[in-house]
Amino acid sequence: MSYAGDVSPTEAYDAVTGPDEALLVDVRTEAEWTFVGVPDLSGSGRQAAFVEWNRWPGGAPNEGFVDEVRAAGLEPGRPVYLLCRSGVRSLAAAEALTAAGLGPAYNVTDGFEGPHDPAHHRTLGGWKNAGLPWRQG
Repeated sequence: MSYAGDVSPTEAYDAVTGPDEALLVDVRTEAEWTFVGVPDLSGSGRQAAFVEWNRWPGGAPNEGFVDEVRAAGLEPGRPVYLLCRSGVRSLAAAEALTAAGLGPAYNVTDGFEGPHDPAHHRTLGGWKNAGLPWRQG
C-alpha cells in the first residue's frame, strides 16, 4: 500500500490548520530543528510534532519512529503530513506510517527548505520560501 500522495507546503499548512485535526510531523533531525528552524502553527492554536526519521548525530534510522508518531497523537484515520528538508525522508516516513495502518499520510514536496537553486542555495521552494509561518528552533 502506498502513501496518500504528495502535497505542496501551502496545501499542507491549510490542512494542518484546518478543521480536520490533521497532524504535521517534522521528521528532520534535532540539529535541523535547532539551527534551520521549524514550522510555526501557533497562530492556529495547533502544534507540529517533531520525530526524527534518522537519529542525530550519526544518521542511524529511528527504529521507534512509528511508535513515537503514535505517541505524538496520530491515530488510524487521522490525516498526517510529513515534512523533512527536501521531501525525501518525509516520503519514506509517509510510506512507513501507511504500512503501519496510520494516516492517510501525505508527503510535503520540497520540504522545509526546498531544492537548490543554480547557486546551490535553498531558495526555490519549501515551507520557508512559500512564506509560511516558521520560527528559529
